[in-house]
Amino acid sequence: MGSRIVATGRAVPRTALTNKDLERYMDTSDEWIRSRTGIGQRYLMRQGESLAQIATDASRTALERAGVKPGELDAIIVGTVSSEYGFPSFACQIQHGLGITSIPAFDVAAACSGFVYALQVADAQMRAGDFKRVLVVGADALSTMVDWNDRRTAVLFGDGAGACVLVTEPGNRGVLASLLRSAGEHWTLLSVRATGTRSTIDSEVRRSPDDAIQMKGPELFKIAVKSMEEVSRLVAERAGVKLDEIDLFVPHQANMRIISAVAERLGLPAERVFTNIDRYGNTSAASVPIALDEALEQGRIHDGSIVMLNACGGGLTWGANLVRW
Repeated sequence: MGSRIVATGRAVPRTALTNKDLERYMDTSDEWIRSRTGIGQRYLMRQGESLAQIATDASRTALERAGVKPGELDAIIVGTVSSEYGFPSFACQIQHGLGITSIPAFDVAAACSGFVYALQVADAQMRAGDFKRVLVVGADALSTMVDWNDRRTAVLFGDGAGACVLVTEPGNRGVLASLLRSAGEHWTLLSVRATGTRSTIDSEVRRSPDDAIQMKGPELFKIAVKSMEEVSRLVAERAGVKLDEIDLFVPHQANMRIISAVAERLGLPAERVFTNIDRYGNTSAASVPIALDEALEQGRIHDGSIVMLNACGGGLTWGANLVRW
């Protein structure tokens, strides 16, 4: 018995800000941002908006599409580093929003790799026979953690949530293999200090530069490309799948240059690589499930398609899931 994704959903904040809009807030330009990242716009949290509500909305969409009632779930696993509370967990907040009681609900903190990690955890527990129906969510709002005077990082991040419903099912469809990795010695390449201050783009309160996201871009770029390529090759080998058999590559949408470099190293042509970074920016753990939901919506994935999910994030963490639809 394995686990199969039967439905997905996504949700984002109400406000979309283009690169031109950001010119009002900092010294930047559309050309500067696009040429370095591939990002054209992103959805940002505003005062009064709740990421937990956005994640709950994405979850409801996935559940409705799956034909699964909230009360039929056996567990909720969420990849996030953006909970508005130290505790309870973000998953417990979604559980409450869905009106469910008495099932395990917990978070996986792996930054941008959060959804890939959470999917592996769900698949392993389902194969062990612990759960039959699991809601897996990736949700983040890293825009609330940036220094809005630092154009190197502030322009990168968008906010949102993506969700999927997994069910236990016999056969050769579903999650074929997963592989997770981390390297704590590189934690300083991408980090943010724990603080109670959340700063939306329209709020008067601002995080101090020391408390905002710290990123060493050039060093992170090199490790991300190498790590994402390596883990993709290894997980394909583990599943007994050749790279040229992959129908669609759905990577973390961090930077278009990273995506292109990884795809080129894997020998995957552009038509087999899904990107939406131009419209969402880097939504951290929400990135892969949002992209997966859009790929399905656009008809890029069909029954029998082999799909590679891949991410790298703060920790450093990275990982991949190989899925047969």
